[in-house]
Amino acid sequence: MTPLYQLTVSQAREALSRSEITSVELTEALLARIAAVEPQVRAFLTIDADGARAQAQAADARRAAGDTSPLLGIPIGIKDVISTQGLRTTCASKMLENYTPVYDATAVARLKTAGAVILGKLNCDEFAMGSSTENSAFQQTHNPWNLERVPGGSSGGSAAAVAAGEAPATLGTDTGGSIRQPAALCGITGLKPTYGRVSRYGLVAFASSLDQIGPMAHTVRDCAIVLQVIAGADPFDATCTTHPVPDYEAALTGDVRGVRIGVPREYFVAGMQPEVEAAVRAAIEVLREQGAEVREISLPHTPYALPVYYLIAPAEASANLARFDGVRYGLRVPGESYFDELERTRGAGFGAEVRRRIMLGTYALSAGYYDAYYKRAQQVRTLIRRDYQQAFEQVDVIAAPTTPTVAFKIGAHTDDPLAMYLEDVCTLPLNLAGLPGLVVPCGLAEGLPIGLQLIGRAFDEETLLRVGDAYQRITDWHTRMPEVQENGSS
Repeated sequence: MTPLYQLTVSQAREALSRSEITSVELTEALLARIAAVEPQVRAFLTIDADGARAQAQAADARRAAGDTSPLLGIPIGIKDVISTQGLRTTCASKMLENYTPVYDATAVARLKTAGAVILGKLNCDEFAMGSSTENSAFQQTHNPWNLERVPGGSSGGSAAAVAAGEAPATLGTDTGGSIRQPAALCGITGLKPTYGRVSRYGLVAFASSLDQIGPMAHTVRDCAIVLQVIAGADPFDATCTTHPVPDYEAALTGDVRGVRIGVPREYFVAGMQPEVEAAVRAAIEVLREQGAEVREISLPHTPYALPVYYLIAPAEASANLARFDGVRYGLRVPGESYFDELERTRGAGFGAEVRRRIMLGTYALSAGYYDAYYKRAQQVRTLIRRDYQQAFEQVDVIAAPTTPTVAFKIGAHTDDPLAMYLEDVCTLPLNLAGLPGLVVPCGLAEGLPIGLQLIGRAFDEETLLRVGDAYQRITDWHTRMPEVQENGSS
């Protein structure tokens, strides 16, 4: 019998609906799994065992009363930049080490309404700024496939928890690839929805025109189930659209005949690990064999995405993080004057990467440099968006690598920020255009996972999910789980 901690969301949902297991039993199995492997993986910053047990008992009572809510009794973990009422939300920063929100993010509130059990809060790069989860102020999360490797970032804890069997699904956030990159490096499925598809209310802002909450899980079907719950208009978020939310699970027909798939030459960058390119091209060939039409396309402004992102995102971060001044909430370090107190508070509360991005952003927005840097970056962002618009006149989905390499060793890029930034070279353009992206496991190299990235039209998550699900129906990469031993070996 499959251990309960290895069940996917859809498998657990079926078992619960048939009364083969209870939510209490499933939750206890996951809490036991967390206790067994968490000392090695270190995915969680806060584990709410008592709260999870109480929610599981309530879910079982709801089911006994005839409730059939879509996630009733399913345990889920939440990235620690998403607000959870009464449960510590730190953003992996000393600045918010003791902050407990008085409200739930809309996405979390919708999970709870649907009956989900919240296991706790997951580690990430501080304020979601990073690609390896090495920027957390509290701990380093390890990749369950190899404990000496990073899990990716910034949603590294969210990805590692799913891969290690600590949660069947989690919520992550994606500003420049922070759902897709760790999903690829940890061998799970991750979905970045279209910007505006999921409410950002309750998400601690990094870059407001880029941030998006999305699901991470073992399978495409699981991501579709979670997205169905969290998507939709929200009066608390003016950037959340009123586009109708389709039935995502119904879109999973397994049929990709006639789907036009574009393969952009610019995404196969110089220096890409040969095994990564081979695995991605092999996955595209699998889709061709299932009836998809594959053609090469060009997205000519892709090479500019990296510098554009690292002007726009830090500029927005410098504005968003200005609220942490030691006066209203969060850490406060007393000083002799307001500005002295501000300097002391930020010096003690923000880590090196956050300070670096604030300084980059403030410089780009400063008088005399705004037109030369920030304004020009926004203009090139428009060109990147137009590239995608023109491409989607020819194709339905774009298929590409997610990362240029498999997971790198912890500490490999610590002293080289540019090398770290280059890890997101294949994921950044998507955020600049506000489009949806799905990552599915498609191979292994050095015993580490490789991810295929699928990119879709705005608000066409249905097609992405259909293609990803069709791929998973005839491959088994998504079923493979790493062996994480209690003695710390992997």
